[in-house]
Amino acid sequence: MTITIVPALSYADPNAAVAFLEAAFGFEPGLSVTDSEGRVQHAELTYGNGRIMLGIADWADWAKSPKAVSGANTQCVHVEVGDVDKHCARARAAGAEILAEPTDQFYGHRTYRARDCEGHVWTFAQPVREVSPAEMEAATGLKVRERP
Repeated sequence: MTITIVPALSYADPNAAVAFLEAAFGFEPGLSVTDSEGRVQHAELTYGNGRIMLGIADWADWAKSPKAVSGANTQCVHVEVGDVDKHCARARAAGAEILAEPTDQFYGHRTYRARDCEGHVWTFAQPVREVSPAEMEAATGLKVRERP
């Protein structure tokens, strides 16, 4: 059995979110479940071999868009992309708020962080070099341990 982890996000306006995620971040449309008025209740979008789900924020009392809670996030979706600088330029052009510009990280990835149309925070990364645990420890002063 293959195990897959699929993040699910809540949006006040899932139709707008689907359009934004496709335009800004390059997600591809997948399954869509709509009500009689065409309002998305549940959608699945893909990026490479990854997938996210999203739905309407008011389907349960614990499901909220960051927009409804002063921008608070309890998670950040991390996506690996082929060209992080090009991806960032696309996101910026489509209206994403860039929170951190593309920067090389101590662990060997080049990353940037963006906020979407309702306040969900996303990190996009591109692996750029292999880094050993010893190199990471030297760069951060923290203990780094690989698990088998």
